[in-house]
Amino acid sequence: MATSSGSDALDRMVDKLAGTPDPKRRYEYVLWLAKKLKPLPIEQQTEAIKVKGCVSQVFVQGVLDQGVMHWQGDSDALITKGLLALLIQGLDGLTPEQVQAVDPAFIAATGLQASLTPSRANGFLNILRTMQSQAKHLANE
Repeated sequence: MATSSGSDALDRMVDKLAGTPDPKRRYEYVLWLAKKLKPLPIEQQTEAIKVKGCVSQVFVQGVLDQGVMHWQGDSDALITKGLLALLIQGLDGLTPEQVQAVDPAFIAATGLQASLTPSRANGFLNILRTMQSQAKHLANE
């Protein structure tokens, strides 16, 4: 394992992506994750949980339950939805402190930059930052 994000689930997905030499296969894995993500009901897609700085519409909501974070979200763009799904799976079940401590360096370790436009790569980071911000807010409530 080249990078440790602070989340075992996230590290496993990063390892899977990093161990896939074909950029097309990495892209297909992200699209597969998107298809597995349960849709967020439209009435829950509010401005309060919208990720700022993304070209596509992205919504993510964290809830703190018995000391750990659980996530749901959705996006109108399939590849962005896959990136969101990767983060939701990777950060689910972590404490707010663990979510806040996730090092964004794992993004480079995925090898996805070869397949992502700069705006989409920036959006990926914005989704992570939004989730970290929500975790911090919930921990301080």
